[in-house]
Amino acid sequence: MEEEKKRPAMDHEKHENQKEHREHGGHHDHHAMMVADFRKRFFFSLILMVPILLLSPMIQMFMGVDFRFSGDSYLLFALSTVLFFYGGKPFLTGAVDELKKQTPAMMMLISLAITVAYVYSSLTVFVLPGDEFFWELATLIVIMLLGHWIEMKSVMGASNALNELVKLMPEVAHRIRDNGDTEDVPINKLETGDTVLVKPSEKVPIDGQVYEGNSSVDESMITGESVPVDKGEGDEIVGGSINGDGVLKFKVSRVGDDTFLSQVIKMVREAQESKSRSQRLADVAAKWLFYIALTAGIITFTVWMMIGGDLHFAIVRAVTVVIISCPHALGLATPLVTAVSTSIGAKKGLLVRDRAAFENARNINAIVFDKTGTLTEGQFGVTDIHEVAVSKEELLSIAYSVELNSEHPIAKGIVNEGKKQNVKRMEVSDYQNLTGKGLEAKVDGRNIKVVSPGYMRAESISFDDEHYNRIAQEGKTVVFVLEDSELLGFIALSDIIRESAKEAVAMLRKMGAESIMLTGDNQRVADYVGDKIGIDTVIAEVLPQEKATKIDELLKEGKIVAMTGDGVNDAPALAKADLGIAIGAGTDVAIETADVILVKSNPLDVVNILKLSRATYRKMLQNLAWATGYNVVAIPLAAGILYNQGILISPAVGAVLMSLSTVIVAVNARLLKIN
Repeated sequence: MEEEKKRPAMDHEKHENQKEHREHGGHHDHHAMMVADFRKRFFFSLILMVPILLLSPMIQMFMGVDFRFSGDSYLLFALSTVLFFYGGKPFLTGAVDELKKQTPAMMMLISLAITVAYVYSSLTVFVLPGDEFFWELATLIVIMLLGHWIEMKSVMGASNALNELVKLMPEVAHRIRDNGDTEDVPINKLETGDTVLVKPSEKVPIDGQVYEGNSSVDESMITGESVPVDKGEGDEIVGGSINGDGVLKFKVSRVGDDTFLSQVIKMVREAQESKSRSQRLADVAAKWLFYIALTAGIITFTVWMMIGGDLHFAIVRAVTVVIISCPHALGLATPLVTAVSTSIGAKKGLLVRDRAAFENARNINAIVFDKTGTLTEGQFGVTDIHEVAVSKEELLSIAYSVELNSEHPIAKGIVNEGKKQNVKRMEVSDYQNLTGKGLEAKVDGRNIKVVSPGYMRAESISFDDEHYNRIAQEGKTVVFVLEDSELLGFIALSDIIRESAKEAVAMLRKMGAESIMLTGDNQRVADYVGDKIGIDTVIAEVLPQEKATKIDELLKEGKIVAMTGDGVNDAPALAKADLGIAIGAGTDVAIETADVILVKSNPLDVVNILKLSRATYRKMLQNLAWATGYNVVAIPLAAGILYNQGILISPAVGAVLMSLSTVIVAVNARLLKIN
C-alpha cells in the first residue's frame, strides 16, 4: 500500500522534470529543425532553379541556344513564383523581424533584392516590355539558402544550461519520519523544517543544516572549493554537493526559489537575457549594403526620370542597381569562412557554440580564469614527503597501502603518487574510517593512522609547526602518518597546476590580454597558484553571485572579458562575460552555458581561441571586400553613369562579375589557418 501511495507522487515529479526538460531543451530542437528546414528548401530550390535557368531568355542568349516556345514566359513565371515564396520564405520572414527591430541586416538585403527581381520580372511578363530577372532571383535564393545552411550546420549547438542545472539535483530525498523511519519523497514535496538523511556518496538533495553525523562533503562543483569540507552538527550544506563516507542528518533550511541552486539558475537566466550580443560582421556589411542599394536605386530612378523622362528605362536601371547590390558572394563570404574556421577549431579541440561571441573574441583584453579544474587539474597530487622516523619510500608505502581503501580525493592523490613511484603495497587489515579525522588500519601488523592536523592537535601529538605552517601558507593540505602515537612523517598535497597554464598566461600577456584568477577557493591557495603561474590579478573566496558581479565590474570598466571555468559556480559568470569558455572536463552546466568549449581542458587553447578569432575576422574582411568590392564599379555603371560614353553594364555582365566574385571568396576561405 505504501508503494501505491508513493507512486503517484513520483510520477508527478517525473512529469514535472520532463516538462522542465522540454522547456529548456526546446531551443536545441528548434535549431535542429531550422537546419533541416534550410536543407530541404535548398535542395527543392536547386531542383527548381534548373528549369528556370533553361527557360530564361537571357541565359539562353548567354549560352547561344534557343529553347523558346509559346507560353514559356508564363511557365517561367509560375516556377519562379513557387521558388520566390517557398525558397525565399526564410528571408522574407527574417526581413519582417529585422524591420520590427529596426535593425536592417542580411535578411533585409536579400529580401529587397529577391522582391525587386520577382516583382519587376513578373511585370515584364504581363505589363512592361523588357528583360526578366527570374534567373537572378533563382540563383540568389539558392546561393543564400546554401550559405545559411552551411553556417547553421557547422555551428549547430544550443544552450541547455538551465536544464543541466535542474538535472544536478536528485529527484528524491530520504525524509525522516517522526518515528525515525525514512521515506523517499520527491524534492518538491520537502518543506522547511523537514529532516532528511543523506547516505555515503549520495548527492545532498536540498539546502539544510546538519544536526547529526559527520562527513566530508565535496562542494567543488558548487562553490569551487577544491578540498572536501568537513561537515558536522550545526554546519550548513548545499543541495547538489556530494556527500563523502559518513552519514548526515540535516534539517531543511531553504526550499523552492530560495535554494542555492535556484538562485544560480536565476542568475544564469538573467545573465543570458542581459548579455549584449554584437552584430555579426556579415550583418554589419549587409546593413550598409541595404542602405546603399535602396539609396542608389532611388537616386538612379529619380535622376533618369529628371533627365529623360523614360519610365521604362529608369525602372530597368533602378532595378539593375538594386539587384546587383546584393552580390551572390555575400551569401557565401562568411558562411564558408565559418565552416573552415569551425573545422580548424574542432581539430584543435575548440567547439564554437556562439559565432557572434566567438567573432568578437578578437577584441578581448581580459581573460578571467577559474582556478579549480581550469588552471589546475581539479585533483590532488603529492608535492612534499617529509620523513621523521622512517624513510620517504617507506612513509609513502605505508600511506599508499592504507589509502588504497578510500575514495577520498586526498587518498586518490597519495595512491596515484604511490603507483607513480612503484612503491611496495603492504598487507592491510582492520581498516576503519575516522570520520572527519582520517583513517586507521593495521599495516603488516603495525597500528597505523593517517590523520589530519586537527587530529594531531586534539591528541596533543607534537610535530614541526614551523615546517607545517610554511607548507600550509602555500595552500597545501597535509596528512600525518602515525604508528600508535609516534609520528612517522607527513605528506603534503595540493591541487595539481596544469603544465600549460604558465605558458598560456605568458602568451596572453604578449597578445595584450590581462589574466585574472577568480575563484571560490581560499586566498592562500589562490595566491600560491597565481604566483606559480604568473597571473596578473588574483581574486579569491568569491561566491557564485559574486563571480558574476566581478565580471560585471570588469565590463563596466570598459574591458572586453572572457571567462574560463568548469563548475556550476562559474555558470552565471560564463553567461555574463563577452565570451564564456568552458573546460570540456567540467560540469554539463558550465559547458551548456559557454560560447566555446575546450575539449582538451588545456589553458593554451584559450590562446588558440583568440588566434583563431583574429584570423577568422581577417579572412571575413577579405571575403567581404571581394564580395562587395565590385559594387564600387558595378553600381555606378549599372546606374548608367557612363551612358553617354556608350558604357552601360548589362545584367549578363553583372552575372559574370558576381560569379567571379563567388569563386574568389570560396578559394580565399579555404586559405584560412592559424599558427
